Amino acid sequence: MAILVDERTRVLVQGITGRQGQLHTEQMLKYGTRVVAGVSPGKGGSSVHGVPVYDSVEEAVREHPDANASIIFVPARYAPDAIYEAVDAGLRLIVVVTEGIPVHEALLAVRYASSRGAVVVGPNTPGVITPGRCKLGIMPADYFKPGRIGIVSRSGTLTYEVAMRLAQAGFGVSTAVGIGGDPVTGLSFWDVYEMFLGDPETDAVVLVGEIGGVKEEEFARLYAERGRGKPVVAYVAGRCAPPGRRMGHAGAVAFGATGTYEGKVRALEEAGVRVARRLSELPELLREALAR
Repeated sequence: MAILVDERTRVLVQGITGRQGQLHTEQMLKYGTRVVAGVSPGKGGSSVHGVPVYDSVEEAVREHPDANASIIFVPARYAPDAIYEAVDAGLRLIVVVTEGIPVHEALLAVRYASSRGAVVVGPNTPGVITPGRCKLGIMPADYFKPGRIGIVSRSGTLTYEVAMRLAQAGFGVSTAVGIGGDPVTGLSFWDVYEMFLGDPETDAVVLVGEIGGVKEEEFARLYAERGRGKPVVAYVAGRCAPPGRRMGHAGAVAFGATGTYEGKVRALEEAGVRVARRLSELPELLREALAR
């Protein structure tokens, strides 16, 4: 079953003629993802790796009515308009790889998409992968083996590391979702966890957080209040990061008592989520959670 993407996903690539768009379109095609069209204003009539290019999303969807998802490789100043264009064309899954979109612009675009029934993954996300079935993103696919463990993460690199360690320990991944490292994202940890609750192919979830913001604390509160339908184990990055110092992502900075490593770990553990201090501990915590 999987969540968000599978073999039925038909992809439109916005910004397909740019360097990143071309590179990752090729990689997605090699993985078996069904990329049906691309969009780059002024480049209509050309093609990239055999994928036809159109000047607008509207035109692309008109020519390829089976398209149901978009991935955006558009520079930050144009990315909000790319989101609006995808939503207005009727696409209901929009993966925004672009980072550095101004917070207010991202907030408006995400709210608009939500009001129209569209799901935004990101901004600043590595994407979504259901191993062996569909890769809609920039992740190194070889790290992800098919299985029954869901991954939801704020970090791209750590998502890959976790998937690799799970595979080495004999676990595979049902779907991995990078919710994005910017302060405003279309999905929360809880949103994705609820999707995994409805997926019969997912037995447990690994949550990968990091310092900054309150996304992990919000998940912990909801997990404690609404029940624990499937076990969750977690890892939080940034244990040694100095307060006030940005760590990688725009959303990964802790000020005072807000968004600290200690606060996130405490909230998760009080809610019943086991938290690994080292990535190497995750497989054993997962085994224990599944056994319970």
